Amino acid sequence: MKKGVYSMDHGGSPVVALVLGRVRSVYWVRDICVKYPGHDQSIVNQQRRLSLKSWKYGLETGSGNFASLGRFTSFRAKLNNSFTFEFVDGFLPSPAAAGIDLFYPPPYYSFWNTFAIPDVRKAHAWLRDLLARDGPYDGVMCFSQGCSLIASFCLYHQAETPDEPLPFKTAIFICGGAPIQALEDLGIEISQEARDVDNKSARALAEQASTDAILKSGLDRWQNNHGALSGSEGRLDPSNVFGLDFTKMPSHLRIKIPTVHVYGKNDPRCPASLQLSHFSDPRLTKTYDHGGGHEVPRKVEVSERIAQLIEWSTVAARVA
Repeated sequence: MKKGVYSMDHGGSPVVALVLGRVRSVYWVRDICVKYPGHDQSIVNQQRRLSLKSWKYGLETGSGNFASLGRFTSFRAKLNNSFTFEFVDGFLPSPAAAGIDLFYPPPYYSFWNTFAIPDVRKAHAWLRDLLARDGPYDGVMCFSQGCSLIASFCLYHQAETPDEPLPFKTAIFICGGAPIQALEDLGIEISQEARDVDNKSARALAEQASTDAILKSGLDRWQNNHGALSGSEGRLDPSNVFGLDFTKMPSHLRIKIPTVHVYGKNDPRCPASLQLSHFSDPRLTKTYDHGGGHEVPRKVEVSERIAQLIEWSTVAARVA
């Protein structure tokens, strides 16, 4: 393990990550699960990460393309070799999203093609079957649509089976939030402000992720018009987090496992990331602004910080 990060001891146990992802353009998409020694006696001395790759407004590439993304390997290289990642495709064939075919060949996949609740719940059933078949896993890491899948999965689990533990022990969310349709279905009050922010940020992401925007402006295309967030590290007024009042949020809907929320201050979907962070137990969550857009910058400091947060989550899960 990299010295100076965290004094954590995996006991030499490998971490295997299963990555299910969807990439569009030059962006990174994935969810990861970690398995700890002793979680299942049949896999003692092995840790596993499930990684789901998907984009909320883009479509997935095949797992081979996903595995090769530099934005993933940049922070993976900062982790000790007890972390290993497995990659799995989404289950719905999809057309390429804006800009993705500039960089990656087909096939492309998704977890859902609409935010209709039956489609969301179908994805939950698929994920539950995957976890039962290939798990248990101890952590999940997700990007964009992957965050939507894992976040909604956690919230429905809390609403429907609050006395049962989640089938993973940590969650790392990068550039994504919970679908507003799922929040409403769960009985959460959605203000007009929250709807307007969601619609505006969705349109902005679609525009800024387009082929024209990539070719014209490159990384300079990322713009967030929802106010100054630099340095906030997610600490917002809980009574109005872009239209959601978390002081009135039912306590049973809180995500009760250690979570990490990585967002970019220039990401049009930054509000969704920050809203999601407020669903987590504040004693068991950390937030980090990587300073960019809907992406994972490959800057050394970003890679090192994300690696630190992954390691923190594994330690927190073991002692929680």
